[in-house]
Amino acid sequence: MAGVSSQSLATVRRELETRLPGAPLSLAEELFGVLSILDSNAGLRRALTDPSRTGGDKAMLVDQLVAGRVSADAVAVVKELVAERWANARDIGDALETLAATVAISVAESQGSGPQGLEKLESDLFSFIAVVDSNHDLQRALSDRQAGPEAKAALALRLVPEAGDAAKLLIRQAVTAPRGLKPAALIKRFVELVAARQQRWIATVSVTRPLTAEQQSRLAAGLNRLYGRELQVNINVDPSLIGGVRVSVGDEMVDSTVVTRLSELRRRLAG
Repeated sequence: MAGVSSQSLATVRRELETRLPGAPLSLAEELFGVLSILDSNAGLRRALTDPSRTGGDKAMLVDQLVAGRVSADAVAVVKELVAERWANARDIGDALETLAATVAISVAESQGSGPQGLEKLESDLFSFIAVVDSNHDLQRALSDRQAGPEAKAALALRLVPEAGDAAKLLIRQAVTAPRGLKPAALIKRFVELVAARQQRWIATVSVTRPLTAEQQSRLAAGLNRLYGRELQVNINVDPSLIGGVRVSVGDEMVDSTVVTRLSELRRRLAG
């Protein structure tokens, strides 16, 4: 996914973040359910991504499609999705899959008190991948078009009996609706989303000289207050920065280094 679709996905993911605190796993289940409807109806996908239709028209279509069948939060997420622009009709399904998986990952994160929950989820998914990748009979069974989705799901979940609820949901989704991929390949995509979310708990700090233990403690406490969570702080000494500090947490970057300020000044003078 690239271009306008990538930008639209970034927008709806930011909007989704406001709904994640306290979101139940059922929200992910509902979004996967809506995805199933979209995947089964090419005409509906085209209608919901048609740039000539107004946002109001698309919202009405969403109401006709799912209102009363899923929660208000699920309806709102889908409406936010269809309000954006998409390069092609399939992209909206890919985006919805990402949003649903993100909800499940966030639930695991909340239930496991942050990084521990994400580590457990990642371990559960890797366990499934390892078992399937090492057994060709399992690969054939999980990809068999003649086998029913519930039979595949039951087989898959027997492979990871200790998995948490979020992992079980993602594994069930991967084997019942792989959307053109092998189940293990889709699980690997979900693992990438887990890894990206884990970065929210890691602060990479670049400074010009080593910090004392007291300075490190004050820095960690300040970052924890700023981001509202207990971060793992990794400190990198980089003399080329000349002065100041650069902090990266997930996709966020705070840069107050002399190098950056000089570069900005040069851009302004050149402009």
